[in-house]
Amino acid sequence: MLDKKEFAKNFEAWVARLKTRHGTLDLDRFKPLIEKRSGLYVELEGLQARRNAANEEMKTNPAAREGKRAELKALGDQIKEQDKTLAALEEELDQMLYLVPNLPHETVPVGNSEADNPVVRTWGEKPKLLFTAKQHFELGEKLGMLDFERAGKVSGARFAFLKGPLARLERALVTFMIDCHVERGYTELLPPYLVNRASMTGTGQLPKFEDDSFKTAGEAEYFLIPTAEVPVTNFHRDEILEGEELPKKYCAFSPCFRAEAGAAGKDTRGLIRMHQFHKVELVKFARPEDSQDELESLTRDAENILQKLQLHYRVVLLCTADMGFSSTKTYDLEVWLPGQNAYREISSCSCFSDFQARRAKIRYRAAKGDKPQLLHTLNGSGLAVGRTLVAILENYQREDGSIVVPEALRPYLGGLTELKR
Repeated sequence: MLDKKEFAKNFEAWVARLKTRHGTLDLDRFKPLIEKRSGLYVELEGLQARRNAANEEMKTNPAAREGKRAELKALGDQIKEQDKTLAALEEELDQMLYLVPNLPHETVPVGNSEADNPVVRTWGEKPKLLFTAKQHFELGEKLGMLDFERAGKVSGARFAFLKGPLARLERALVTFMIDCHVERGYTELLPPYLVNRASMTGTGQLPKFEDDSFKTAGEAEYFLIPTAEVPVTNFHRDEILEGEELPKKYCAFSPCFRAEAGAAGKDTRGLIRMHQFHKVELVKFARPEDSQDELESLTRDAENILQKLQLHYRVVLLCTADMGFSSTKTYDLEVWLPGQNAYREISSCSCFSDFQARRAKIRYRAAKGDKPQLLHTLNGSGLAVGRTLVAILENYQREDGSIVVPEALRPYLGGLTELKR
């Protein structure tokens, strides 16, 4: 969440920046509360000054003590009431701020939609297929390795069974990605897949996106994680890290569970938008002055996977209107899919500034003995495993429907070079 004091101090400027995100939140409703908060603090400071003056007079003028006692009691009662009023107002503002997105970084372009996202760079070339490319679900079903019908029977829409070599290929992708990231300095975590409300609130999924979350029924409330970002970021919740330890870098594989409440009618066929999918996540904890550089390196770490798999992609910088709720700056990696004749997102790499750290109370000491301050958090997909599988199927397809296995994955598959019936 945003810093309440800074929000009050820079109210007009921050509202102007937040409105470039084109959300539906009425930011003007904060103004009377911010003004009331400022007025209450001025009144409280006045009461405290009067109490301090009365105390001093009691010390220097013994004859006035008896009369001042009654005045001090009255001032003390007023201060207590003022503190209660302020605490209630602070809580009301906190609850409202939980619904306010992060401020866009100064380097983020102002835009109205994804059409305004500039392409930063591209890598590789589109494959030159001498036949009409098929989409991944056609290829997988023809191979007898992708079964949506039985998954629908077992679970419902937006689920799939992967079978035989295709299931093995997905498993190989996970191990390959983790190995690559560990080589680049990340520490592997295997996180819990169920988390509590505090963890979901800490990373910004709650309260705004509760309708997109799956949660358990019964006495104990747990949420199925929408991404490993949630448990891994909360790994250091309520902690103070030492500056010399930063940046801390973690990678984690997990299944991800999403209700996709706002995605009705989108990508209803195939593996692009599922209720359950696998992802390898990258999470960083960094000093504030280093976080933008750490975003650049995190993005390169995600790109490294696509380059090793020889998959053509582009990097786009999201404009103000297209960024996620908690992000201050985001790069999307979009891989080329010949079957769709389009680029599709395969990773989002974001810096959150101190937005998540303030919610989750994650701080650091710049040097030994220094006062703790909020650090910056970052994360990115490294990569979405199911979408990487989609990209391999479509980019490495042959005219007969078989699939060439990328060379980088063959050691993880016992030398298997192709998928075929």
